[in-house]
Amino acid sequence: MAKTSSINRNKKRIKMVKQFAEKRAALKDIAGDKKLPQEDRFLARLKLAELPRNSSKTRIRNRCELTGRSRGYESRFKLSRIMLRELASKGQIPGMTKSSW
Repeated sequence: MAKTSSINRNKKRIKMVKQFAEKRAALKDIAGDKKLPQEDRFLARLKLAELPRNSSKTRIRNRCELTGRSRGYESRFKLSRIMLRELASKGQIPGMTKSSW
């Protein structure tokens, strides 16, 4: 089980990304538009830099929904490798069986 502080910090980041998503996307569009004057693009970059760092999508860490483990994350199931194997062995994931030969 991961520390609850790191899980809560990640949840806070997810919430902040949703809050600033539209503003961040608009500023990125302005900053990347080559047709606009260079001064406007530069001002957009400055405004983008003023936004909180945790509002960036790249700051979010993929974590297991059950344990909060950050390593060995399987994105299709939003579980860590350990919990995925455990639940699959118990038959709690539909259509998944343990392979054997």
